[in-house]
Amino acid sequence: MDGKSVTPEQEKLNALRQLLPEVFCEGKIDWEKLKANLGENINFSNERYVLNWAGKSEAFKVLQTPTTKTLIPAKEESVYFDNTENIFIEGENLEVLKVLQKSYFGKVKMIYIDPPYNTGNDSFIYPDKFSETKEEYQKRVGDKDDEGYMIKDGMFKKNSKENGQYHSNWLNMMMPRLYLAKNLLRQDGVIFVSIDDNEVHNLRLLMSEIFGEENFLAELIWERAYSPKNDAKYISNSHDYVLMYVKNISEFRIGRLNRTEEANSRYSNPDNDPRGVWKSSDMSVKTYSKSGDYTIETPTGRIINPPSGRCWGLSYESFMEKLKDNRISFGPNQDGMPRTKTFLSELKFEGMAPQSLLFYKDVGHSQEGRQELKKLFDDNGYFDGPKPIRLLNRLIQLANLENNSLILDFFAGSGTTAHAVMDLNKEDGENRKYICVQLPELCDEKSEAFKAGYKTIADISKERIRRAGIKIKQEAETDIKKIESDIQKLQGEIPTEETQTEIENLKIKMEQLKTQDFGFKVLKLEESNFKQWKQINNKDLNALEEQIKLFIDPVSETATVENMVYELLLKSGKDLNSSIEKNDGYFLINGNEMALILEKVSQELITEVMSKYPKKVIALDKLFKGNDQLKTNTVLQMKDAGIEFKTI
Repeated sequence: MDGKSVTPEQEKLNALRQLLPEVFCEGKIDWEKLKANLGENINFSNERYVLNWAGKSEAFKVLQTPTTKTLIPAKEESVYFDNTENIFIEGENLEVLKVLQKSYFGKVKMIYIDPPYNTGNDSFIYPDKFSETKEEYQKRVGDKDDEGYMIKDGMFKKNSKENGQYHSNWLNMMMPRLYLAKNLLRQDGVIFVSIDDNEVHNLRLLMSEIFGEENFLAELIWERAYSPKNDAKYISNSHDYVLMYVKNISEFRIGRLNRTEEANSRYSNPDNDPRGVWKSSDMSVKTYSKSGDYTIETPTGRIINPPSGRCWGLSYESFMEKLKDNRISFGPNQDGMPRTKTFLSELKFEGMAPQSLLFYKDVGHSQEGRQELKKLFDDNGYFDGPKPIRLLNRLIQLANLENNSLILDFFAGSGTTAHAVMDLNKEDGENRKYICVQLPELCDEKSEAFKAGYKTIADISKERIRRAGIKIKQEAETDIKKIESDIQKLQGEIPTEETQTEIENLKIKMEQLKTQDFGFKVLKLEESNFKQWKQINNKDLNALEEQIKLFIDPVSETATVENMVYELLLKSGKDLNSSIEKNDGYFLINGNEMALILEKVSQELITEVMSKYPKKVIALDKLFKGNDQLKTNTVLQMKDAGIEFKTI
């Protein structure tokens, strides 16, 4: 109820909606559909199979608009900053994805996101304007508080179902982010997106447009609720979806699941076959083949033909080979339909094909995710709807990640993805890495999280990852002590080949636990350390003159040397885990890949830098001020040495 009376026009529209709901789109009449429904012979404009919505062309502008932002390190908020390869980025995810394009293009093996579901209560709409920067917009409408945090009621606009562009607004938010995310995936990469009934239909169409229908792999159904809601108006909704698309279907291999005791229990050995337990399967197939159309004689002498409309799945020669090898079963009385035997011992290393149903007994439910978070925060639940760790572990397993693979989550929320990666690494000894991105969205001042000192959602994420890292590290240390004890016991036994192998395996596991990465680098999205040229309107010569003066020194007043190093890393296509060696007056990146001269310059310094044989050198132009000869000589020396040289 909004207190407003219903107009006669609205009453007519409501009546028409009851009669012809199919002619309405986002609350408005689609006149072409109305005419078609009333029997008019109509040619639809742009008649083709396409996903379209209000604002799609503007969303492409958002996608194509470059960013001038950068990432700066926040070492005081990080854990083991100099030694970790995990990354947490605090900032608006569209801008962050743009910043990461050059450095991480084609490097991510798996993406998982849990975006707003567009339930009607989500706040996510940013009214982009292309004639001004986001900072200008925020200042104009007051979207930031005194400390620079984004205000939820300003930065985000509630997308209610009464909104005339309810679905369009959500698609405008999702489309550019998914396009940019696709660029970051490896050719064998995979993306998982959690969603519910509100937008699953639109999301699948959108992802098919971006990734290609041929790269759709599955619409996984996650049983998120373990009991029905008896107060549901119609049906108690117990599931969500996880859409799974790959970058290139020909390059991707699915990760198979570990065999379970339940699956193995279906195998038996009624004929005491020395190869062990087995399971039989139907030998007939639907697809007809002449080579599979023959009669079979059972051990009792009964003649059997293929079932009606089917033929045998084996040629006669293959059947006889399997029969001689006791791989055909005719049932307990040796008089039934022939079935092929499959031995469990031969499937030991194959694993099981995953199913599209994700049952909570296997991957957890929403309440489990909530309890996991509460345990870390002394029984306080500071975040709504965190996903369970087991669900993320299953998706990681399906993604078939090898050691050192990179996982990206740009709707990090409470930080479940980071927690799951560290947890799974401890279990199997791998060293997967993550990049998590979360907006510093203000928590409600009345919330328990805000009262506990967590001002933003990003603060909750970072603290969850810190606490999870401490917990998993303690578990790893306990495991190491147990392994050391087990090794001592085995060494006290009479040495055999089996015990020696077991000792070696335990030592490998122990070394893996000792080298696990429980830290993460925190970086924050900020303005560039270098001044940006702004378009001067109305031929304002005074403004132009002032801007030229500013660019005598292109370095921003707030810039620091360290922040400039990270910005130049990203703009040069180097990743955030690149090695940075600080020397007197210059930095070396990844050995000799690049040198940065940002503090001082002299002929001696140039000579020393060149002695390191860097492939590329970047220097601040202002350092050469008043010494044009040194700059000219430097350019010539670098050219003669085959070194790429640039100044800013």
